Amino acid sequence: MDFISKQAYRRFLLGSQGLWPGRRFRGLTGAESALKQMQALQLDPLVMVARSQDIAMYGRVLDYKPELLYKMAYDKRKAFDYGGWLMMYPMHEFPYWRLHMKHREERGLRYESFTHPPKEVIKFVLDELREKGPLGNRDIEGDAVRVWSYRGRKETSVTLFYLWLIGEVMISNRKGFDRIYDLRERVLPHEYDYAAPESEAEDFLGKKIIAFYGMAREPSWKTAFGEYIHRKVPAQDAKENIERLIEKKEISRVRVEGFSENFLICNSDKAHLAELEAGRVPKAWKPKGPSTLEEVTLLAPLEIVSARGRAKRVFDFDYVWEVYKPLHQRKWGYYTLPILYGDDLVARLDPKLDRATNTLHILGFWLEDDAPKDADFANALAEGLKRFADMIGAEKIDLGGVKRATLRMELKTRLKRLGF
Repeated sequence: MDFISKQAYRRFLLGSQGLWPGRRFRGLTGAESALKQMQALQLDPLVMVARSQDIAMYGRVLDYKPELLYKMAYDKRKAFDYGGWLMMYPMHEFPYWRLHMKHREERGLRYESFTHPPKEVIKFVLDELREKGPLGNRDIEGDAVRVWSYRGRKETSVTLFYLWLIGEVMISNRKGFDRIYDLRERVLPHEYDYAAPESEAEDFLGKKIIAFYGMAREPSWKTAFGEYIHRKVPAQDAKENIERLIEKKEISRVRVEGFSENFLICNSDKAHLAELEAGRVPKAWKPKGPSTLEEVTLLAPLEIVSARGRAKRVFDFDYVWEVYKPLHQRKWGYYTLPILYGDDLVARLDPKLDRATNTLHILGFWLEDDAPKDADFANALAEGLKRFADMIGAEKIDLGGVKRATLRMELKTRLKRLGF
């Protein structure tokens, strides 16, 4: 079993997600490639400065603009949205996710007015889509739900959600963040309109879990696998699945410095891991622009490398997205984002966009105790703030939240040279 250093582990997680050593994708096709590299992109409706999914793409795609995501996914049909934990996946994966959808149909809805919608309501909703084309929840009339539902106030709205979960309808487009649905056959490219065999789908999704996390903790794989295929997975079944993938030479076990459990890695990624352990950067990861040492990257709040406690375990960086916390419970700020410099998380800032004046306000800024405080870091931070401001359309940057006076003055000087 291979043993790797914590630094190699950290760099592998960042690099396998397309975040290090710099952006390696560009433009519309780059957005598609970035999604494939990431494996999945979590979607969130909140817009403080930009949606989490756009911040995630900005960190990977050179000169990214928010309109690229919808264009790639909905105009070009290169991706689809799916799941209660709302994710965007590459379109070619749809046949494998049909297994999850099949199990969704068998189990039905939970915490709704009905487990399975009435047949007459299903027929009505499908007929409306067939006759009128893409529709949103508001476009289809229906009776009010008898029990309050997070998914909608009408039976037709909950039915639309159910049909989406079982793959009969798909999200054709979005207005803002509102879903616009259509029949699967009018959204899904013909070559992907089939269901992969169950064993093939299970192997694909089992490996996808590992690829998504970069390396998956073996004790946690069972839980994630159950979520991916949407059924309970007994411990023995999980163990047999892992051993089968190892025997097929699809995955391997790895030990990581500082961790007691085994990790799982896809064998297709092992060459990159070997390069990193030898102190080299894989050639395939060569940036198309500045490196993260030359220009910091602001990480999205839902980044898999840092969200849900992973920042603490991997980077010794205590990060909690406080957007859902009451004001008096927040330690940092409403929409605080981690800052990636080189291969480490060294600071965080709380940004807000004033759309009336197109000003990016830095409401708060906090350096870690071991963060660099030299001119190189100040320059990289200024460059990173400029790119972020360009992405969200800000024309001015207010540094009022940067309390360290010397850094604030250095940033003002550098940003002025950059046109801010």
